[in-house]
Amino acid sequence: MKFKLIIAFIENTKTDKIMQAARDAGATGATIVSDARGEGLKPQHTFFGLNLESQRNMLMFIVEEHLGRTILEKISEVGGFKKTPGSGIAFQINIEDAVGLETQILAIEEGMKKST
Repeated sequence: MKFKLIIAFIENTKTDKIMQAARDAGATGATIVSDARGEGLKPQHTFFGLNLESQRNMLMFIVEEHLGRTILEKISEVGGFKKTPGSGIAFQINIEDAVGLETQILAIEEGMKKST
C-alpha cells in the first residue's frame, strides 16, 4: 500500500469538525499538535506587544493514497479555506516508507472489503 501524509494547519475551534469530516472521508485517525503558530500574507496585529492571533492546531493524517485528495478537499471545505483568507492550509506529501501502520492497514483493508 502507498500512503500520503496530510498536514493541516487549522483554527483550533474547528479541530473536532475537521477530524470528523476527515474520518467520514476515510481517514482512520490523526495526530494533533496544539498551539501551532504561523504567519500569512499579512502579519497579525499586536496589542501592547502581545499577538492577537487565533490559536491553531496542526493535524497530521496518514492516509491510503487513493483517499488523499478526497480527504484534503473535505478538510478545506469544512475549514472554510476557500471562503476565509487565513482560516487554514492543508497539503499532502508522499510517504516513502513507514513502520507502525499495521492496525491502520487492517482497518483500510476491512473498509475496502465492506465497500465491494
